[in-house]
Amino acid sequence: MINQSTDHSVRSAAVIGGASLVGMALAAIFSVGFVLDALIVPGDAAATVTQIQASETLFRAGIFGWLLILLLDVIVAWALHVFLRRVNPNLSLLTAWLRLVYAAILGIGLSNLVGVLFLLRGGDSLTSFDPEQIQAGIMLLINMFYGAWETIGLVVFGCHLFLLGYLVIKSGYVPRVIGFLIVLASFGYIITNSGNLLFPQYASYIATIETVFVLPMIVGELGLGLWLLVRGGRGESASRVNASRSSQQISQAVSQG
Repeated sequence: MINQSTDHSVRSAAVIGGASLVGMALAAIFSVGFVLDALIVPGDAAATVTQIQASETLFRAGIFGWLLILLLDVIVAWALHVFLRRVNPNLSLLTAWLRLVYAAILGIGLSNLVGVLFLLRGGDSLTSFDPEQIQAGIMLLINMFYGAWETIGLVVFGCHLFLLGYLVIKSGYVPRVIGFLIVLASFGYIITNSGNLLFPQYASYIATIETVFVLPMIVGELGLGLWLLVRGGRGESASRVNASRSSQQISQAVSQG
């Protein structure tokens, strides 16, 4: 009965974690690809503000998408800990905490996008500022969001992925190829985002480096999410029981011999 209850909780965590990972991927495609990348014009504050004002509802939906990602990150941290703590409980807990730290950094960065809405709305407190100053302030807040999310947050996220990939590889019940892809993705996140901070001329090399890591960065976690939804937590206890019985039979045979 205890084993059945444990198996049920692990399967539930797998489904919840898998659904959350897939949901995060969809929300990220929307908030990054269809909102920020579409509305923000790098180096042009006036054009950026004009586009955001023309599509304010879309911009607000993008912020909501980021909020959803943040909440799902917390859920994923819990679900992966429950699913992988059998491998190494302490390392699994550290992995979960790193994801929670990343979520906290994302939340701090997200507050800057909320600040953009306040500047867009104006009000009596902003009447002493010229439009150009407000536009510059909006662009500063957007850059601060990217600074918190990418330069700091995604480096922490890369460390989380490295430990996650290691646990997946060591688990024995998740396909190892998924673990290796996640480890490669961790290097991609750490190298591409820490490079912006450490090397002033890094921008000229980032496209080449991202090309090397883009596949594992996209497929790694999404592949884990889909596997968790379809297969995670199914039949693992039976496999462990059979392995235990085989080990006992071998030991008995050796002792009798």
